[in-house]
Amino acid sequence: MHAAYNTQAPKKATNLSINADLLSKAREMDINLSATLEQALLEALRKRLREQWLLENRAAIAAYNDHVEKHGVFSDGLRSF
Repeated sequence: MHAAYNTQAPKKATNLSINADLLSKAREMDINLSATLEQALLEALRKRLREQWLLENRAAIAAYNDHVEKHGVFSDGLRSF
C-alpha cells in the first residue's frame, strides 16, 4: 500500500484555534499536540481516500459482485472447506 502522504516532507508551522480547556488538559497530560494532530489528520485522510476510492470504483465493484452472484468465484470448485 502506498503512503497517503510524503512522510519525509518538512514540518510547517501553522496556527490553529482549539478549545482552551481541551488544550489546557492535553498539556497537563503531556500530550504531544503535533504528533496527535498528525495522527488524527492521517486517519481522516485515509478515511476520505477510502470513501473516494469506493465512490470512484462503485460500478466495477457492483459488476464484480453481480458476476460472483451469478457465476461464483474461480476457487469454488477447488477449495475443500
